[in-house]
Amino acid sequence: MAGPLNGLRMIEMAGAQSGSFCAMLFADLGADVIAIEPPGSAHGACDVTERGKRRLSLDVSLPESRDAALQLMARADLLVEGFRPGTMERLGLGPAECHARNPRLVYGRITGWGQTGPLAGTAGHDINHIALTGALHAMGRPGEAPPPPLTYLGDYAGGAMLLAVGLLAALHEARASGRGQVVDAAKTDGVALLSSLFYGMNAAGGLSGERGGNLLDSGAHFYDTYACADGRFVAIGAIESASFCRLCELCGLDESFAAQQMDRVQWPLMKLRLTDVFRTRTRDEWRVLLEGTDACFAPVLDWDEAPAHPHNRARSTFVTLDGVVQPAPAPRFSRSAAARPRAGSRLDLAGALDGWAVQQLAPATA
Repeated sequence: MAGPLNGLRMIEMAGAQSGSFCAMLFADLGADVIAIEPPGSAHGACDVTERGKRRLSLDVSLPESRDAALQLMARADLLVEGFRPGTMERLGLGPAECHARNPRLVYGRITGWGQTGPLAGTAGHDINHIALTGALHAMGRPGEAPPPPLTYLGDYAGGAMLLAVGLLAALHEARASGRGQVVDAAKTDGVALLSSLFYGMNAAGGLSGERGGNLLDSGAHFYDTYACADGRFVAIGAIESASFCRLCELCGLDESFAAQQMDRVQWPLMKLRLTDVFRTRTRDEWRVLLEGTDACFAPVLDWDEAPAHPHNRARSTFVTLDGVVQPAPAPRFSRSAAARPRAGSRLDLAGALDGWAVQQLAPATA
């Protein structure tokens, strides 16, 4: 395996999609990830988050399988699990049991509500978790209900990405102290943290309580999406004065229009004017005129169009694996570049234990 995490060993207790994505990030960057999953689990080429992993079927409710899992955890650097609080403890695979075998193990837990708090044991999904943080309330058009967004914000950014940061931080500390610890990544905590800018703006009186009435939530005419003559859309993010002036110049709007950019009283009328302007050309005609300028423009591309865009092609942002187009590993590294993703593979227990030699652990420091 290539990549900056080459040599790192991770166990994923398969089951939670956000945990699977987090483990994929580590596999992409070179870690050896073994996903322990229930017998009978099936995967295909379209299960993108399973790439780069080795899958091991174990019924950990059985004593012999539980002991086998603990043998692997004794040889691992990291563990990721995404079950409800208490589940791993009931299986005999909680932090206490794992740390008794491997004091250096960094034990990552990802849930919606966290390991503690009045909601910790209850069910929920991305939409529920982002609702509790204030983020969902801020999304949408004036007078309309907040739309259910895709699960990027809670499951992946607030959950999986935050867990990945926490795992790496705890691993760094463990290499100094000789002791592992539990990383409690709650999606509610993560989305709240991602909202830092907006909580600061709110405290400073810079946010309207009305949905769709602010700079970045569709209230501003210069930060929105617009329909084109062919029914497709473009995205405009011309916040800075120079960018908005450039946009107006290329769109044939006069300087007096550009000068009113930050006059909130004029925003509704200015949005109507831009709506009319963008309807005069197709999306791809606007691309010819605006793409590559400082007007802060981008076409709104669908799942099939995005991989074919020249910028994404030039950076190899997408790859094709077993006929499935999917995002490439990220970020990029100047020396320890990640390898091209490979499909996941099956693994038997003997192979797993033979492949992971017992690590010589230094005594934990006090």
